[in-house]
Amino acid sequence: MHTDGLIVVDKPAGMTSHDVVARIRRLAKTRRVGHGGTLDPMATGVLIIGVNRATRLLTYVIGSRKSYAATIRLGQTTVTDDAEGEVTATVPADSVTDEAIRAGLAVQVGEIDQVPSAVSAIKINGQRAYKRVREGETVEIPARRVTVYRLDVLDIRRPAGSGVVDVDVDVTCSSGTYIRAIARDLGTSLGVGGHLTALRRTAVGEMTLDAAVTLPELEQRAPDVISLSLAEAARQAFPQRTATAEETRVLRHGGPLSAAGIDGPYAVFDESGVVLAIVSERDGRARAEIVLAPA
Repeated sequence: MHTDGLIVVDKPAGMTSHDVVARIRRLAKTRRVGHGGTLDPMATGVLIIGVNRATRLLTYVIGSRKSYAATIRLGQTTVTDDAEGEVTATVPADSVTDEAIRAGLAVQVGEIDQVPSAVSAIKINGQRAYKRVREGETVEIPARRVTVYRLDVLDIRRPAGSGVVDVDVDVTCSSGTYIRAIARDLGTSLGVGGHLTALRRTAVGEMTLDAAVTLPELEQRAPDVISLSLAEAARQAFPQRTATAEETRVLRHGGPLSAAGIDGPYAVFDESGVVLAIVSERDGRARAEIVLAPA
């Protein structure tokens, strides 16, 4: 039974990422549990959970590119830019053409400056933005540079007599991109307002929904809940290098190795396949960013 590793959870709707962490702490019988990138309560799909020593890999997981399947509703603006918040404006969207929708999304592909949703976990002057909004403040969040690698329109639906248009999209983007903000900005550019009605994260880096387990499945497996052992997780997330016995000894004691010319960060394993450290190279040396080997 592995006690250190990652779990690829298929998060259900209605739970916060922290709720999932709390549940897994109970199942895995350890306090050392964390997640690799928040999902809104409304959202479902891939949430990466680190257990014990693997929590140290989560800083790298958080920075990975992400993929989502989402539905944007045009014709309604909400306070949260998603279906969780109350509708603040309604403008009939029937006359918006498919071409205009595709063009409005096309300009959001590539490197863009995106203003995150006001109701988000970003801290403004030390307090989370969503808390300030809920207390009635108007919050100005500065734009941040994000990258949308792919934004495909899967379907455009026009429910009869509703005045709204639903757009199903598939998005791959950098960490820190808000899909809710894509919906909001599309609605703004078309003059009818928009918000997100569904969001499912389909991948974080190389970890996809195919590998995800549900909480009821984890309940049945407990306490053996790990999907990927520490070594498997490192092999999936990083380039690799195998250390000699002498290099293993040096690395275990925090010393540097000679550079191998690998773009870092990368994982170093001993000859038996135990992951020792995540290292980066500079000035001709490979130095550990985190040491994972048990002392």
